[in-house]
Amino acid sequence: MRTKLKPFEKRQRRVRKSLKANSGSRLRLSVHRSSKNIYAQVIDDAAGTTIAAASTLDKDLRTKLKTGADKNAATEVGKLVAARAIAAGIKDVVFDRGGFMYHGRIAALAEAAREGGLNF
Repeated sequence: MRTKLKPFEKRQRRVRKSLKANSGSRLRLSVHRSSKNIYAQVIDDAAGTTIAAASTLDKDLRTKLKTGADKNAATEVGKLVAARAIAAGIKDVVFDRGGFMYHGRIAALAEAAREGGLNF
């Protein structure tokens, strides 16, 4: 028997399906937001590996940030993941917001990653 999907899961599946259809061979910049932290990683789905990652739990950011749950923290994580991806030789990615709406911390991270040099 099938279970009813929650709205978050419906959005997540819809976004992921759209990304797979339109991404081609580009890597995926996946974002996860919790109530206290924000995480971002560049994933190669073909190989099943993570190329670059950053979060508010990184030692560099933990000392610099007051909290991991605001737009300033998301901006710093976006800049850091962009710098690490470019160091690994990645410039073009697809932005995977998961089931989260493109607003607030998610949008701040995306804008910072664009400013850091990632194209999506």
